[in-house]
Amino acid sequence: MANPGLTREQMQEAVNAFAKTGSKTEAAKLIGINPNTYTTRLRSAYSAGITPTVAIANKEVNALLEAKDKIRQLEATIHSQEENTLTAEYIKSTILKMSKKEISPPNWLVRPNKKKRSAGVPTLMASDWHWGEVVDPNQINGVNEYNVAIAQDRARVMIEKTIDLLKNHVALTDYPGIVFVLGGDMVSGDIHEELMATNSMEIMPTVIDLFGVLTWCIETLADEFGNVFVPCVSGNHGRNTHKIRAKGRNFTSFDWLLYQFLSKRFENDTRVQFHIPDGSDAYYSIYGHKYLLTHGDQFRGGDGVIGALGPIIRGDHRKRSRNAQIDMEYDTMILGHWHQLIQLERLIVNGSLKGYDEYAYANNFGFEPPRQALWITHPEHGLTFSMPVYVERKRKEISKDWITWK
Repeated sequence: MANPGLTREQMQEAVNAFAKTGSKTEAAKLIGINPNTYTTRLRSAYSAGITPTVAIANKEVNALLEAKDKIRQLEATIHSQEENTLTAEYIKSTILKMSKKEISPPNWLVRPNKKKRSAGVPTLMASDWHWGEVVDPNQINGVNEYNVAIAQDRARVMIEKTIDLLKNHVALTDYPGIVFVLGGDMVSGDIHEELMATNSMEIMPTVIDLFGVLTWCIETLADEFGNVFVPCVSGNHGRNTHKIRAKGRNFTSFDWLLYQFLSKRFENDTRVQFHIPDGSDAYYSIYGHKYLLTHGDQFRGGDGVIGALGPIIRGDHRKRSRNAQIDMEYDTMILGHWHQLIQLERLIVNGSLKGYDEYAYANNFGFEPPRQALWITHPEHGLTFSMPVYVERKRKEISKDWITWK
């Protein structure tokens, strides 16, 4: 469309100048105006149908310059369209905050050793340790007690019982390695006033203490099983913000910081490999069986009848629908957060190291002993053995007296 502020003489001058020089820059100089102003004037002239009244200096040069101008316009249009297109890669990297780094899983997770018979690859899930929290047995009828000393002992029991179950209670024990999942809420954190008042340690000493315990756990598993793969996600308790964040969730989490310290600690140990994504979900597969690891705090709701299963199954359905649209389907979702052990084919919910606490007691939740999930992924049959690991030492004999009091 022609600019109504231009006279026909001005537009004719612009067209003739371009015909004489074959260059917009030179034409602008010839007329004595700004190059941007000249370009606008020339386009208005072309829109008005004005043609040159002088001989064209060089038709080939003119055509080349016009072609370059069109190419630049087309490139700008394509770039604009790309910015406004929700591609699968854009959804993965920007909306879902998935890491762009290529994760190369260990060979022993990809294909079984045909020369050795094995039950498959075992997975031990560690989550909801709430390191640093204190549970007072006097406030929950004495059904549980928790502090750092007890947590240290339960972590040791967890590893000892895992080795015992896999080595002494399964027929084929020549495992290629073990997956040690770290599922978040490893520290208690200071997200609530009551935790700030009752935790046994500040957050920094808590992280340092837990770092030493997890280092021992990983070293022991590597010594016993040869290889350890450690996928990690952060929980909601370890954050240093008032509310959990969608953007930069991991970068405000002491869980994530702890995982990075552990990864650095084992960077020269070829037996151990970590997978620490930037986003809230981790993806990996064992013998082609695809797992999605998430903490589980995204799922909310539930009631006294259906309990945690309602929000978890709804959340699983949404994640499966989302992932199907971006070619990231999975077979089994694994999560923590709910402190309730549920082991199914399509989803595995972990228990907790902490066990029953004042919050569960006050809200009339069902009793759940402290335990962690353990299962085996078979190269042909997928999930096979499921063996909950009870992390308490043998409890004292319960009194049989017809009435007692404290």
